[in-house]
Amino acid sequence: MALKNKVFSLAVNTAITNRIFRNIASQKLDRYLHKAFLAAESNALPTMLEKRYQFVSAMLQGIKNNLDKGYISPATMKKMLSVFIGEDLKTDRLEKKNNAREIYFQKYGEYPPAFCVLSPTQACNLNCDGCYAVSDETANHRLSYETVRHIVRDVHDIFGSRFMTISGGEPFIYKDSGKTLLDLFEEFNDMFFLIYTNGTLITKEVAQRLAQLGNVTPAISVEGYQHQTDERRGTGIHSQVVDAMANLREAGVPFGISVTATKKNVNILLDDYFYDYFFGQLGATYMWQFQMMPVGRGKELLDLMITPRQRVELYHMWEKLIEQKRYCVADFWNSGALTEGCLAYGRWGGYFYINWDGKMMPCVFVPFYQDNVNDLYAEGKTLADGLHSKLMKNGRKWQHEYGFENGHHRENILMPCSIKDNFDNFRKNILPDEAIPENPQAEVIRTDEEYYRFLTEYDRELSHLTEEIWQKTYLA
Repeated sequence: MALKNKVFSLAVNTAITNRIFRNIASQKLDRYLHKAFLAAESNALPTMLEKRYQFVSAMLQGIKNNLDKGYISPATMKKMLSVFIGEDLKTDRLEKKNNAREIYFQKYGEYPPAFCVLSPTQACNLNCDGCYAVSDETANHRLSYETVRHIVRDVHDIFGSRFMTISGGEPFIYKDSGKTLLDLFEEFNDMFFLIYTNGTLITKEVAQRLAQLGNVTPAISVEGYQHQTDERRGTGIHSQVVDAMANLREAGVPFGISVTATKKNVNILLDDYFYDYFFGQLGATYMWQFQMMPVGRGKELLDLMITPRQRVELYHMWEKLIEQKRYCVADFWNSGALTEGCLAYGRWGGYFYINWDGKMMPCVFVPFYQDNVNDLYAEGKTLADGLHSKLMKNGRKWQHEYGFENGHHRENILMPCSIKDNFDNFRKNILPDEAIPENPQAEVIRTDEEYYRFLTEYDRELSHLTEEIWQKTYLA
């Protein structure tokens, strides 16, 4: 094993630093990964393992392309990989992570989540239609810096995780006690952070700081091209986003794109040129796709949700992107094969969400909670205590019954979402009476019958359209 790790590390280092031998080293890495994925001890189906390999292979291809173009600095890339991947090959760090996971298992009878999504502030300098966070520049809710540090320390020490996602609001607005998130990233320099941002505050100076830190990658939100982005986010925002990407390319920081699929832009997302533009011309390394969810300000925008048929078309587009185009794209509903289904509720390998008020929720798109980190910390408890509420346990029970970790029984992995794809079950079996809505808009999820009829009909149609794909592509 030690020899394999050394060979792997050498290939990674060569692919990053040596332009002449990069192609050869990248091809060796790709073959190594393909063999490793298909030989993995896992309950996953062969097609699922193949798609995971294709996704990771596409990410490596994107990194290689941007290294070749000079859009990613080799020095920054080495720093990132030493945090995110390379250091895990060191025995002492791996033992610390595994020890934390085993201690958690011994105490709770299950393994901890892999990461946490944290929104330290609700404030945002934009006011986008359909924002799940109901954010704007007047919002003043935020966590104290000490609470944010406490959360990250729990994730690091109790869960043994070295990865976190930061969302918002707009994360680059956050400031408390003279500290910003850049100070947090510097303190926790053995962790890797993915930060969702509108990009408007990524100046040349911020980009250079991110390059120096080497443990942060921004995922910048777009809606399509200039018209679509400016229509939802405000006039001139697309231009600022393009400038931010230029600043990151100049500093050598790898970045990605975050896009929300709606009826207004779905045709753009079904066109190859959209991906050629952001990956080929603007230098994105990865892309996360979301779908308009009717939560937050989105509740009033049910008509903007893509149809089940459009969702299936996006699924086939995703298959093409990772297999043929080799663009690293993940759709958080259509790409359930990558994650063994729903990642929420603090499940093993999954995550949970904490907002700017400290409310612990199963997911960014499940706006209900039972515990607040401020209360937990005041009582001398930890994040682990908040993962064992009835809401969180109900969600994990459903995940197990649905077959996400069961090699002998599986439901349709193309309908992995507990709330959007299985809404009737969510209301009846997951959402307990004692769960508190995050905000007034969330209460309609539990009580509004029009909302219930809309989503249950959506689920019936989606099931009809995807069951044959599930049976023939994955189970055959």
